[in-house]
Amino acid sequence: MIEQMIEFLQNLFSPLINVFGGVLEFFYSQGAPWWLSIVILTVIVRSLLFPLTIKQVRSMRAMQDLKPEMDKLRARYKDDRQKQQEELMKLYQERQVNPLGGCFPLLIQMPIFITMFYVIRGFGDTHPSFTEGGLLWFQDLSSMDPYYILPILSAVTMFASMEITSKNVDPQQRWLMRIMPVGITVFLLTFPAGLFMYWITSNLVTLVQNYLIYNYGPGKKPTRSEKQQEQLPKGRGSAAERRAASQNGGGKAGQSAKGGRKKRRKKRR
Repeated sequence: MIEQMIEFLQNLFSPLINVFGGVLEFFYSQGAPWWLSIVILTVIVRSLLFPLTIKQVRSMRAMQDLKPEMDKLRARYKDDRQKQQEELMKLYQERQVNPLGGCFPLLIQMPIFITMFYVIRGFGDTHPSFTEGGLLWFQDLSSMDPYYILPILSAVTMFASMEITSKNVDPQQRWLMRIMPVGITVFLLTFPAGLFMYWITSNLVTLVQNYLIYNYGPGKKPTRSEKQQEQLPKGRGSAAERRAASQNGGGKAGQSAKGGRKKRRKKRR
């Protein structure tokens, strides 16, 4: 059963396997060692996926902004699940928010990971130089790391990349995200070293992307003044404009009052 599943996935992803394999062979033919070819390919792939990552963060931010209203709807229709789902869907449509938008990039990364697994697995059999194309202690990229250093580096880099994201989610989800690198690393413990070159590089690229997104991009938390500005009613101008208008109005009212008093004094005389 397992062998049939492996063969099915290999046939399913064969077009992508051929593309990735051809790109790796191209970089190797240009003088790059196999491990560096994997790194370059990973950087290119993650760079192409960067717009989807931004879209994912925007979807997550939109869902966080909607959370207070979603909680109110859940509390109001807690005894009617169908009505609750209908009202939530209406809210998503009104705000133009896709609740599944944050999951789409993750679904794309899984086929890429499976493709890299089959590419590295196949290269170990068809390219003899691939078994000597590693670095330092992991020369054979088609075999597991005998010292388990790469799996540990994979877990550390994944934890670091997720730590930036976890600051913007609920505490319960935060702990789940912190435990996830350990579970994934245990699952990948005996995978080829070449696959860990892809995984570690992908985590480092994700770390840089998350830093940029959550500090300078759409994932950045708005400041207190920005939040107040967003909460102002539309069509009434900013707070500074309203203060200026009230001051001008107050000044005009004061001038008109003074003018009225002067006229009354003249009449009395």
